Amino acid sequence: MRLVEGAIFMLVLAQQDSLIIEQLGEDLADVEARFAEELRSDLECVNDLAAHIERYRGKMLRPTLVLVSALACPKEDGEAASTSDAHRIIATVAEMVHMATLVHDDILDDAEIRRRGKTINNLTTNETAVMLGDYLISHAYHLCSSLPDAELARMIAFATNTVCEGELYQLHNRGNFALSESAYFEIIRRKTASLCGMCCKLAGYINGVDEAVCETLYGYGEKLGIAFQIVDDVLDLTGDEQTVGKSLGRDLEKSKLTLPLIHYRETSSAEDAAKMVEVLKRLSNPELDVAEREKHVGQIAIDLREHASVEYARDVASKLIEEAKESIIACLPKSAAQELMLSMADAVLSRDF
Repeated sequence: MRLVEGAIFMLVLAQQDSLIIEQLGEDLADVEARFAEELRSDLECVNDLAAHIERYRGKMLRPTLVLVSALACPKEDGEAASTSDAHRIIATVAEMVHMATLVHDDILDDAEIRRRGKTINNLTTNETAVMLGDYLISHAYHLCSSLPDAELARMIAFATNTVCEGELYQLHNRGNFALSESAYFEIIRRKTASLCGMCCKLAGYINGVDEAVCETLYGYGEKLGIAFQIVDDVLDLTGDEQTVGKSLGRDLEKSKLTLPLIHYRETSSAEDAAKMVEVLKRLSNPELDVAEREKHVGQIAIDLREHASVEYARDVASKLIEEAKESIIACLPKSAAQELMLSMADAVLSRDF
């Protein structure tokens, strides 16, 4: 038995029941194997790209949400909760969809580093990266078609549609320096949290739990996903590139306002807010000198910390995590798996990568 290297929840798992560790380790290893097998081609150039995409795998959040939710949900017939082949397929499909969004995001952000290695667009070309993202999506639905219940495919397709809508809405708002907090939350609810929510909901659906429990599971995953993205956005502004393992400062350079920036704009003086907007406009200039770019990014990070905008964003994420945990405590019977769901939620806040 082994656990996926680099998973954010390794330390969390180490503190849990050994049977849960063993089950999740086996299931996540199966997800990895299915992922690789599904992408295998008779063209070596395609296999080389598929092998490189393995470097993108990090926290395995979405597959883990499927599997842990399955273990926490009692089955309709009263049998002990367990994972099934359908759960492992859905976990693999969710990871493929997520990987496709990462490949495409790196193109949109001109990112050069992902998981401490070159992005596909940096290693090859934007055209190749676009097609690889499409390849991942097409294989996700090829694998999904093997499920006996077509409703599962429809549900994850709906979540994928929502992710794409969120990305399009974010692109529409690039350069919108008046972006509201509510619009920001709508973007991340769609582009990040919807798939996380669906991962939890599908696990319950497969186990045959009632609709109310499925919706509670969705809400847990959605809140966890929103908090996860807020922390991601904070790390893009204040993290260390070597620790985070990907290109940082891209939100600033692409004129994407995130929660700390919105808070600073709304609560600082009119003069300071205007200065920040002017700096953001300068950062969007691709011809800006590297040294000046780094100076501006560093100063923004300092300003956000001093104005407690980073603290504000983390507080919002913390409240969402508490709500997610409370819903699971009220909805699911106490078990080692339920405890792991609570620990996973806490791990979202404590991560630095």
